Amino acid sequence: MSTMQPRAERAAQARLAAVRLAADGVDGVVFGWVDNAGLTRVKAVPVAQLEHAAEWGVGAAPCFDVFLVDDSLTSSPFSDGPVGDLRLVPDLARLSPLAAQPGWAWAPADRYTQDGVPHPGCQRRFARRMAEAVERRGLAVRAGIEVEWVVTDAQGGPAGTGPAYGMNRFIDLSDYLRDVLRALTAQNLTVLQIHPEYSPGQFEVSVAAEGPVEAADTVMLVRHTVRGVSARHGLRTSFAPVVTEGAVGNGGHLHLSLWRDGQNLGHGGPGPYGLQPEAEAFLAGVLAQLPALLALGAPSVASYLRLVPSRWAGAYRCWGLENREAALRLITGSTGAQANAEIKCFDAAANPYLMVGAVLAAGLAGLDTGDPLPPEVAGDPSAPGAAERLPADLAEALDVYEKSVLLREALGAQLFAAVLAVRRAEVELFAGRTPEEVVAATRRRY
Repeated sequence: MSTMQPRAERAAQARLAAVRLAADGVDGVVFGWVDNAGLTRVKAVPVAQLEHAAEWGVGAAPCFDVFLVDDSLTSSPFSDGPVGDLRLVPDLARLSPLAAQPGWAWAPADRYTQDGVPHPGCQRRFARRMAEAVERRGLAVRAGIEVEWVVTDAQGGPAGTGPAYGMNRFIDLSDYLRDVLRALTAQNLTVLQIHPEYSPGQFEVSVAAEGPVEAADTVMLVRHTVRGVSARHGLRTSFAPVVTEGAVGNGGHLHLSLWRDGQNLGHGGPGPYGLQPEAEAFLAGVLAQLPALLALGAPSVASYLRLVPSRWAGAYRCWGLENREAALRLITGSTGAQANAEIKCFDAAANPYLMVGAVLAAGLAGLDTGDPLPPEVAGDPSAPGAAERLPADLAEALDVYEKSVLLREALGAQLFAAVLAVRRAEVELFAGRTPEEVVAATRRRY
């Protein structure tokens, strides 16, 4: 259901949904959105109020556009501080009872002015605008965002022992992982794989690809679910870029493929490894914009404690077939339909709507120029002269972002300025702090 529907239609759908939810024992509905600091914010209503909320929205202050990771505020040229109000309007097409939180359901929300006009700072609406721009060219993007997390016990130690990807850790937490799998499946999500990851207490789950806005919605739902299952097991969850200083962090790798008329353009063409011209140009556009895109996909000061060489984080602006140290990894898959590209330099602190929307904008710019990909880096990109290092800290990434005409025009003046203000304020917030202090301050915020 689009939130652009007339109020009466939204109300009618919400009325039917409320009856179904009540019959299933659901008492309340959580509306979620993600702010520019990458934190998920929520408001909730009783099921009996769902119809009114869908018709008229629920109040939410616009000052959340300039909230920082520690809940302090900054300002932007478009921020009025505590003044004004917006309306959260739930997208009931994604309404889902929460299997790990009995009695609750969830839906992502778009933000509107009180007059019913889309809020210029709405990140979800930005992602949809970019998806619609792709569709106007007769193309479609299929996307999926990997979810990595670290689970700890009540004392803060990593839950589960044993080596990376090891059976020991899997057995230690097999009941927990089974419950994560069950909850995701109960919410009609198609799980592709779930496994222990590299760092102590770290796990990963991947779900099926879908449209870019839908993929961003899904990553929100997956994280809600993982956190809910963890709580029921007496465990704590962190999606922060780095949970233990010096260890491999939590990525938020974005997989995407470009399609036309039901055909995956990542195979069967004359380009590298079968890329068709449009797919190659799209990926070349993304690769060209990666330094600026980091301000959206690796948005935290802590992100750059993860984005270092030799930690599978994609710290170099280059591409390569199955090269896990390249920022852009090309995957041919077992069949042509599985061909996709993975952006590895992004992490779980990112607002997924900003991330996917900005990548689409970069890909569209690539389609306009038609430039091919640069030469592949087949080996370790950290070798001298092999590849360009991506920005090594947030301030460096912001300098590139601020100069990006492409992103300024794509996001619009208000959203672009709010993102810049939040990032600059967080650079200042953490200035002079040690890596250990940065990790400690952000570990439980994501």
